[in-house]
Amino acid sequence: MSGTPTAVIGAGIIGLSTALSLADRGHAVTVYDPEPTSGASHYAGGMLAPASEVVYKQDPLLPLMQASATLYPELISLCAKYSDLPTGYRTDGTIVVARDRADSSFLDDLLSYQQARGVHAQRLTVRQARALEPALSPALSSAVLSSGDHQVQPRLFTRSLIDACTHAGVSFIRELVTDVSHLPQEQVVIAAGLGAQDIAGWGDDNVSPLQLRPVYGDILHLRAPAHLHPLATRVVRGVVEGRAIYVIPREDATLTVGATSREDGRASAQAQGVYQLLRDAIEILPGIEDCDFAEAGAGARPATPDDLPYLGRVSERVVVSTGYFRHGILLAALAARCAAELVEKQKPCVDLSACDPMRHRRTQ
Repeated sequence: MSGTPTAVIGAGIIGLSTALSLADRGHAVTVYDPEPTSGASHYAGGMLAPASEVVYKQDPLLPLMQASATLYPELISLCAKYSDLPTGYRTDGTIVVARDRADSSFLDDLLSYQQARGVHAQRLTVRQARALEPALSPALSSAVLSSGDHQVQPRLFTRSLIDACTHAGVSFIRELVTDVSHLPQEQVVIAAGLGAQDIAGWGDDNVSPLQLRPVYGDILHLRAPAHLHPLATRVVRGVVEGRAIYVIPREDATLTVGATSREDGRASAQAQGVYQLLRDAIEILPGIEDCDFAEAGAGARPATPDDLPYLGRVSERVVVSTGYFRHGILLAALAARCAAELVEKQKPCVDLSACDPMRHRRTQ
């Protein structure tokens, strides 16, 4: 199917990565989105962390995360093939810390879960952790190093992906697609995040089987003053009074702090969430208190009933790729590879049976 005219609906990180992969394989790609990169990708942290982001009781998710992490260098190289813009890709690893003894029990459980599934992680003493990251609080209780975790800077990466797509011959049309039957392309990939369930023209009864819900997350951006930079050289994840917190250091002296999780339908950053994130971040990295406050925002992550993505072919013409919830950045490499293989009607490189887009179809 070389050179197949293909429409990609959605210009977040999933859609852009998919479009670039398809274009590189020789397909004629058109991306439809009225506001590229304005959705969940704009508010994402950018951690590529299959080790420290494993989710209990979601075993089908782990092999997808691991496979995508393995594919990520290939996606970064593909982007660099067509664009000189930076992606913020870093391979420094993650330190996960616990604030007190009660939080340490969570870390113990996490480490046991990781090791039982062959995920590499290394127990550290607090002294060892502070030798790697001197700005960590001396009052921490325990630490784990996940050296295989990486990161990108999502706003840089999506900008680079758009540039790469453009140079690879991808066309962009700033229009909202509501019905795929009106598109002229032979193949269609629906990668429109939350909007995917509102797109018609591909279901048997013209009713979308997708069940997506918005899960909002408050996220902060800070800037370290010159005398503190770099405040950290690795991603620092923490557990503070049972709450998860992460701090992502960037090359430009900014730090991303996130993220809350709420389903209240409120699309703006909430004062309580901002307060909680700052308080917990300061508990693990006290120098946060001296940073400049740059931005607070909130993004809506597209979640499914079982928090696994929808990724698969749903008709002879249409492939669905959405519902990546908290892992859209990490799973972008896998989503791009598999969507390209599905468009070409090849067998995907990983088992996607748990991601069947029709699995939540409502029965009458």
